[in-house]
Amino acid sequence: MRIPFAACLLAVVAFASPAFAQPSQAKLGAKMPNLTFKDDKGKTYRLYELENKKAIVLAFLSFECPVSNSYMAPLSEMAGEFGKFGVSIWGLTTNDDDTPAEIAKSAKRFDLAFPVFKDERLKAADSLQADCSPEVFVLDGNFVLKYRGRIDDMYSERLKKHTKISEYNLRQTLAELVTGRPVSKPATQAVGCKILREEKEIAKDGKVTYHRDVQPILQKHCQECHRAGEVGPFSLITYKQAVNWAQDIKVYTQRREMPPWKVDEGIAFHNERRLADGELKRLAYWADHGTPAGDPKDAPPPREFPTGWQLGTPDLILTPDDDFVLGPSGRDAFRCFVLPTKLTEDKYVAAVELRPGNPQVVHHLLLFIDSAGNGRRLEKDARDREKNSPAIDEHTGQSLKYDKGPGYTRAMGVGFIPRASLMGWAPGIQPRYMPDGVGFLLPKNADIVMQVHYHRNGRTEKDRTRLGLYFAKKKIEHSYQSGPVAGGSGKGPFRFFFSIPPGDDRFRLDGDIWALQDFTLLNVMPHMHLLGKDIKLTMTPPDGKEQLMLSIKQWDYNWQEMYFLKEPIQVKAGTKFSVEAHYDNSDKNPLNPFSPPRRVTVGEQTTNEMCFVFLGGYSQSRLPVLPLSPLGPPSKK
Repeated sequence: MRIPFAACLLAVVAFASPAFAQPSQAKLGAKMPNLTFKDDKGKTYRLYELENKKAIVLAFLSFECPVSNSYMAPLSEMAGEFGKFGVSIWGLTTNDDDTPAEIAKSAKRFDLAFPVFKDERLKAADSLQADCSPEVFVLDGNFVLKYRGRIDDMYSERLKKHTKISEYNLRQTLAELVTGRPVSKPATQAVGCKILREEKEIAKDGKVTYHRDVQPILQKHCQECHRAGEVGPFSLITYKQAVNWAQDIKVYTQRREMPPWKVDEGIAFHNERRLADGELKRLAYWADHGTPAGDPKDAPPPREFPTGWQLGTPDLILTPDDDFVLGPSGRDAFRCFVLPTKLTEDKYVAAVELRPGNPQVVHHLLLFIDSAGNGRRLEKDARDREKNSPAIDEHTGQSLKYDKGPGYTRAMGVGFIPRASLMGWAPGIQPRYMPDGVGFLLPKNADIVMQVHYHRNGRTEKDRTRLGLYFAKKKIEHSYQSGPVAGGSGKGPFRFFFSIPPGDDRFRLDGDIWALQDFTLLNVMPHMHLLGKDIKLTMTPPDGKEQLMLSIKQWDYNWQEMYFLKEPIQVKAGTKFSVEAHYDNSDKNPLNPFSPPRRVTVGEQTTNEMCFVFLGGYSQSRLPVLPLSPLGPPSKK
């Protein structure tokens, strides 16, 4: 939960000279020069005009950095909360391309409660030896530097958040200064986007050039998200944009964090967003050798992105009955929307297409069929609770007072066991029809529960995502079926009721299941929670060799997908599927829901764990599930 100002006033200083990370020689205790800045109207602002203030915060920000943007709302809250006690906050941007007018426009979009100026020629950044955005510097009323570093400890590293915030460093510092106490922790390590000090020296030409070698890679793998109006925090459409982010492109692609494709090894899947080794080498070489543009004649034609329904007008379009309002700050939100189909007869779904209403905040979606009204009950319960108090973040316990509208919030799953899953969506996934003769059975009067993973971007946003259903026009021979490969610990029938001990950073779960009849495998979907570390699925045909189907070496709950096989596999009766996964229940896991770690048991809540790989396909069986058994292969007659 957020520490209120009143609580800070009562905080006891536990130590006067703590050990802390000293990022650089940050002139703590020195008086700052009278820095000057101009706004978009040309008016000059001088630092020393803020005399008689209890504290002054100089916050280095970037409107293109997702880490920085996530702190815009908290900084605005502190500007209002501490302003009445004599505190002023000034934001500073260091991007050379920013103009005062663009800065003012961005500040308005974020509804900031404090002014933001351009740090011309990095005078302030150099005086304070600022390293990244966001990074804050707190001065006392005499303009003496008292604190430098992070705003809080939400991030363990860029793009990786802790489950809970445990240190509110800026808030604590301001509370100490306005009450006349010494600053208990004067320096911390900031996490964010690097401030670029040197003008890049652009090579005229080179072995690898932008137009010939780099632009095609960015078009194919990056521009789906990194363009105006999409979920990527910055654009990679132009040469200059690519140059500005060249080192980040190199670092995040080398670490295979971008583009986001979690599968490391296995069979071929549709919509694979994985870079080839040669593409990785070209991006790195270009970034390290002057980022030359090359000959514009070598450039591929601009990529065109589809608009409207790609599969044509759907047979049925479902959408929430109102906009969902997403608050500006906090952890990502998982919102479940109940979409009544109002079908008067059973239908088979041959394809689905999802159209995010606000692509800037929609991270991915999962669809589930609910024929028992479970989602409706959960939504009603949520509405009844929220009449008296706002929804609560299951991870942090923080109020979600700014999240409003239809649906209910659920961090893990949808809150019930659905009848079936119904595909999903993530940036880059193209809609496609199921194979001829195969469809998802959608019973009459069933609801579809659409779980949307929202990524907060520092602004209050609205979304109303649409779901298009395409019903089968040809005779359906096979209804889509699914079944889980479950992991457990130990032996015997109770092995699936596992318990992960605290402190264990590589706890193993495994399990097997056998095909009782022949069936066709179409897709697989792994599922773990926050302690998940890695997971793999193998398939061993009867009297055959084990085959690796899928391996994810760095599990990320935020990137769950249903992986569709490029070539369906004809599974023979007696085939064994095996899952093996590892979990990190130590204090080294920044996503651990407990601090200190506790014993974690199986279950669907945030504080529980699961181990499944769901298989999807079809068989001759008339049951809604695949013919699978954990008890062993079928007996030979």
